Amino acid sequence: MVKTLIHSGKVGLQGLKWEDRAEQPAGPSEIKIKVKAAGLNHRDLFALSQVHEKHPVVIGSDAAGVVVAVGAEVTRFKIGDEVMLYPGSGWRKNSDTAPETFAILGSSEQGAMAEEIVVSEENAVHKPAQLSWEEAGVLSLSALTAYRALFTKGGVSEGMKVLIPGIGGGVANYLLQFAKAAGAIVYVTSRSQEKLRMALQHGAEKGLLHDEDWVEGIGGKVDVVIESVGAATFDKSLAAVRRGGTIVTFGSSTGDLVTFDLRKFFYGQYTLKGSTMGSFEEYEAMLRFVEEHDLHPVVDAVYPAEEFREAFQRLENAEQTGKIALQIG
Repeated sequence: MVKTLIHSGKVGLQGLKWEDRAEQPAGPSEIKIKVKAAGLNHRDLFALSQVHEKHPVVIGSDAAGVVVAVGAEVTRFKIGDEVMLYPGSGWRKNSDTAPETFAILGSSEQGAMAEEIVVSEENAVHKPAQLSWEEAGVLSLSALTAYRALFTKGGVSEGMKVLIPGIGGGVANYLLQFAKAAGAIVYVTSRSQEKLRMALQHGAEKGLLHDEDWVEGIGGKVDVVIESVGAATFDKSLAAVRRGGTIVTFGSSTGDLVTFDLRKFFYGQYTLKGSTMGSFEEYEAMLRFVEEHDLHPVVDAVYPAEEFREAFQRLENAEQTGKIALQIG
């Protein structure tokens, strides 16, 4: 039997429990992975907000571990290989948007938080040697989201000025790391002085509180804003972009609906782009970027598997600065 973190029956943490499930063999083109560490993401909280009465959900999109079995047709991996998971399926090549076939782990009975998982060999990659198990376990979904938003959509390059509202969460920290590694000048905002202090330690040019005048604080306007806060900051983000600049949005944690001056927008010739996670091709490019620049995720806390409730509570309360990991194997 394999212990698996299941959500069903009740909304929230009350519906979350470790459950014994039958061991699953690896199919011809599949590998079985003994999970060492798994990462928490905000999309897991969305999964917990559902009931899942008829179809229990295996929670989790991020994991890293060791290959313990391979199917007869597997060519890319062998037993003992250290691997990480691409957190989606059905999106191989980079494209303007995800195909209709695209799905993210942790939305169905296939999720990452289990003692063992079975996946297609096409959805795994070799773990970069520089990463610890906890770092590898929390990297994939948030880092891929940041990479696509920053480079594929935002076109960020050396010397550009970038603003990241809402620093402190997983994706925002990767945005800061990646933009700095690419040679950009990065400004961040937060409601928390502590999170701003941490961002300055990780290379931010300046940290601003949400209620400050951002343009005044920056001393001008930026080329690109990577916006994930939503309604609470969108107007200020738009006001902070130079004429002809770009806003990339991938989240809306404070509300989905915003209003803005359309005439001012088109006269300013701004560009607004949406982004969601990324393709397998971008995932491989992101990992090469991480290796090339010797980057390491900001890990806020590591919890033993049995303390999963405390881990999810920390995420729900937005107490973290960086990523939260579960130590499973």
